[in-house]
Amino acid sequence: METWLKWAIEIQSLAQSGLAYTNNVYDIERYERLREISAEKTNLNIKKVKDLFCNETGYQTPKIDTRAVIFKDNKILLTHENNGTWSLPGGWCDVLESVKSNTIKEVKEETGLDVNAIKVIAIQDRNKHNKPIYAYGVCKVFILCDIIGGEFKKNIETTEIKYFSLNELPNNLAEEKTNMEQLEMCFKAYKDKNWQTQFD
Repeated sequence: METWLKWAIEIQSLAQSGLAYTNNVYDIERYERLREISAEKTNLNIKKVKDLFCNETGYQTPKIDTRAVIFKDNKILLTHENNGTWSLPGGWCDVLESVKSNTIKEVKEETGLDVNAIKVIAIQDRNKHNKPIYAYGVCKVFILCDIIGGEFKKNIETTEIKYFSLNELPNNLAEEKTNMEQLEMCFKAYKDKNWQTQFD
């Protein structure tokens, strides 16, 4: 990550924490200005960055993204998204959901399948593995799942699901969500009965 982006993120985090704990009107004004500066200095679309940064309150923490890893006949399940790319099923961890329940929910919504979430494969710092770099922290949690029922139904997020072997993975991956390195890790975890959870 470039130094200027680290500074912008750190300034944003400090300003957000200050806003969470101060009642002084002058300090509130200063912290809000720091948030604006941190958004301006990212060189990204200012509205998008403000939406990412400035809709948060309280102490800043990373977001959680859960990804379901489902195998059948030694092939991994990927979802074909509306934009034409492929990804592991998953998404942001919703309020009132745990990592486990969110994984199960996302699979149902995107694939129509019912699963049991059985094992954590890895917990990754997204900005160390995926591109583009986000201006906020994300913990990606990869969960090995077993299918217990259901069937695919077309939905607003995915047009189809398909199982791929390691040597036939599609080139048009949704790199911001799932990349080749992560899929290769999932295959290794699936084959290794003594797999130890990886984490950054």
